[in-house]
Amino acid sequence: METFQDTEFQTFIAYFLAAFYSVVALFYSVMIKIRGAKQCDATLVNMGQKHSLHWWNHLVFRVFRGAIWFMCVYHVFDPSIAQTLIPLTSLQYPIVHFTGAVMMLLGFTLAIYCNFILDTAWRSGIDNHSNPGLVTRLIYARSRNPSYIGVATSQMGFFLAWPNVFSLVCLIVGLIALRIQIGLEEVFLNDMYNEEYQSYIQKVPRYF
Repeated sequence: METFQDTEFQTFIAYFLAAFYSVVALFYSVMIKIRGAKQCDATLVNMGQKHSLHWWNHLVFRVFRGAIWFMCVYHVFDPSIAQTLIPLTSLQYPIVHFTGAVMMLLGFTLAIYCNFILDTAWRSGIDNHSNPGLVTRLIYARSRNPSYIGVATSQMGFFLAWPNVFSLVCLIVGLIALRIQIGLEEVFLNDMYNEEYQSYIQKVPRYF
């Protein structure tokens, strides 16, 4: 039987998720606007050639990101939607939800940290029209994709914070999209930086 404390915690998680993804959307919107104003000659958001793998991958990631935000906000106003999304009963425990929330915060923090390290080299998607240089310092000297590790951690956290079929599908699609993007970027970076990139990948692992 559900206790009053359980109901309160579920309400907290619902508000947390809505606030979290709203803050994430606001952060990246503001960051892109500010950096875009400073880097007038750079296109910060790149989807690639229409109907290419890069384009479809970027589009799918955007659609699911928007769907996650919408469902989290809608859940605040209509808690009954949780049942429609088919909860995974074996994971419906406060400690699981709390662990997920912590993972979301840690993942987002790591992604932000990486974005600031990349600085003017940061892009959403692959930019074929600029050469900002290969970033290999700080955390990028330990992992080639720390930002994506942060995104994946946050995505796994979302699944645990709100375990249902919807969040599971989002997790699977999100991880596949990240892996595809990493592969596309590796090809691009190898073409762009050649020997420098080959030396880098021999010293630094893809993930850990």
